[in-house]
Amino acid sequence: MPQDPAARRVVVTGPPRRARRAPGGARPRTEIDEQTTLGHTYVRSLIRSQLRTGLTALAVLALLVGPLPLLFTALPAARRLEWAVLGFALYAPLVLLARWYVRRAERNERDFVRLVEDR
Repeated sequence: MPQDPAARRVVVTGPPRRARRAPGGARPRTEIDEQTTLGHTYVRSLIRSQLRTGLTALAVLALLVGPLPLLFTALPAARRLEWAVLGFALYAPLVLLARWYVRRAERNERDFVRLVEDR
């Protein structure tokens, strides 16, 4: 008895339909791309660390520059002192603060990339 060609079974091989998961669970980069709760948590941790760095720099700046008007009103006759402080003495701490901020922000980003990098 010959078989009908339409009744024959066809076996199709190809890539699996589901993507294989990493041994430790889902990858962080995938979690971020798919905007899952875990991915949201990763991004939120980066934002919080960057915010903490920015607020720290802002607080140091306020402590550095904030008392200057009080100092200048306490010494009304010292006009040259005002110009010396504003013109020279303030730049070095501001440059150091800016340098610290940039390095800290870059380190936060590097730590985040290392966290979500595929291994």
